[in-house]
This record gives sequence, structure tokens and C-alpha cells, in this order.
Amino acid sequence: MDEVSRQLQEVLFPSVAGVAVASVEADGEAIRIEARCAAAGAACPGCASWSERAYSSYLRFPADLPSAGQRVVLALRVRRFVCAPPSCPRRTFVEQVPGLTRRHGRVAEPLRQATGAIGPTLAGRAGARLAKLMGIATSRSTLLRRVMDLPDPPATEPRAVGVDDVALRRGHV
Repeated sequence: MDEVSRQLQEVLFPSVAGVAVASVEADGEAIRIEARCAAAGAACPGCASWSERAYSSYLRFPADLPSAGQRVVLALRVRRFVCAPPSCPRRTFVEQVPGLTRRHGRVAEPLRQATGAIGPTLAGRAGARLAKLMGIATSRSTLLRRVMDLPDPPATEPRAVGVDDVALRRGHV
């Protein structure tokens, strides 16, 4: 990896390991980033066996956060690997980049985290207006789905039990 590619990778994907930036092009409308996975192979999600035998590759276009007020188009080349063990129910699988993509995901993780932070704070129309000001194209329904995707808080034991006056008047104990 030459010096320019390394610097681009550090600027564009600072917290993501395993991504090599091939090129960056900027026109007046959008910034197009072409990247590929740099790992030699990947682990099968079904049986966790390591595979370096690539079956094919294709481009994914996960939506990403805007940069410098411009839309970012990420063209990520991912490979489909062959899973060798006959006991595995999968024959092929696609490599995922931790911190950038997830299975069947159409949104990059940084954008998912940003909408996940806006959602609980300003869910609905107010959150959609804030996202639009930030340059994020999203809807109120998407923000509400991000709120619904959040895990439930852990259940706690009650500190005090209330007494229902109406139930006591009716003779219920």
C-alpha cells in the first residue's frame, strides 16, 4: 500500500480495519470512494471455518455519512467465498467488514449510528428535519425504526409497591 492510499484510508475509514481505498473522485455533486476488502479470507458465519477460496466478487453501495457537505457514494468491492466443510449448510458466503457493513445492510455503520443517535432524541419529523440539515437523507419512519431496534433497558426490581385505592374500596386485597 503506497503512502497516499494509506493516508486516504486513515482519513476516510479511521476506525475500520481491513479496507483498502482504491480511488477517490469528487465532482460538484458527490464524492465517490472505491474501496475493497483487504483481508486474505473470511470466516463463514454458519460454521466459523476460515476460507480463502473466492467464488466471485461484486460491488455494494452502502449509504454513508456526507462529508464536507457533499453526498458520499461508497462503492465497496466484496468477495463471495466458498465454504469447504460438507457439514456446513452454506455453500457460499459474503465477507463483511466489521464497523462498516452488516449482512443484508444497505447502510454503512457510521450512518446507522448517526441515525440511531438522532432517533431517540428527536424521533419522527423533528429528527428527519435535523438529519436533513446534517445532509443525511432519511425519513421519520426510518428514525422510528432505529428507535425500535434499540435494546430494551434491563428490568429492575420495584423499590415500592403502590396500593390501589379503588381496589381497596371494592374490597379487593
